[in-house]
Amino acid sequence: MTTYVLLGLFGLVGGIGITAFGPGGVLPTIGLFLLTPLAPAQVAGTAIATHIATGALGTAAYVHSGQLREVHTRRIALRLAATAVVGAPAGVFLNSLVSARLFGLLLAVFAVVVAVLVWLRDRRGTPVRPVLPTGLVVGLGLAVAVAAGLIGVGGPMLTVPLLVACGVPMLEGLAAAQAQSVVVAGAGTIGYLVHGAVDGPLALVIGLPELAGVLLGWKVARVVPVRRLKVVLIAALLAVAPYLALHG
Repeated sequence: MTTYVLLGLFGLVGGIGITAFGPGGVLPTIGLFLLTPLAPAQVAGTAIATHIATGALGTAAYVHSGQLREVHTRRIALRLAATAVVGAPAGVFLNSLVSARLFGLLLAVFAVVVAVLVWLRDRRGTPVRPVLPTGLVVGLGLAVAVAAGLIGVGGPMLTVPLLVACGVPMLEGLAAAQAQSVVVAGAGTIGYLVHGAVDGPLALVIGLPELAGVLLGWKVARVVPVRRLKVVLIAALLAVAPYLALHG
């Protein structure tokens, strides 16, 4: 019972992070890896399955608030989503080659990279450049989709900091990343289902609180300064990274 409660908390906080400032989607993966005996493929498959619903809900929220109605944001979102069709299955294939030890190390590195990206984004003001070259968006989207399929995340945790670093406004980056995550999670889940690597009951245990977190995070992103949440997330990711590496 305690394990289920903790998994639910990982999902809730992860959902808040997804729509409030992008990073957060790795928390369900971390929770499943630390708290369950699942193999790496099952961890990634179960975690990524939860991001179908969270991505769809996040997308609907940003359509409602107007960001995904803007032409340039929608264009970025469509290009990111298109690359996910190829990138996510490639990540699933790479996961099949990874041992539990290596998966833990990759997850630890992933946590540190995300923490650094969030920190750098806060430290550096980047001039807004709303029109991005197609090649840049495609390359970024492909790299993120492969990493997301491998680890079992939806994509916003990498996509949002990278888009903001390229000059995309925060809310537009969040909106585009939500749309991308639906395709990343959908394609990734299909790949893991083929290998029988999705635990449906655990996906619900962690996914339902994650959905609630997505709605809370969307409200937070629009009305509350999120600097303190970012500091907490950075500290948590850096603190858990060594344990992830050793746990593997």
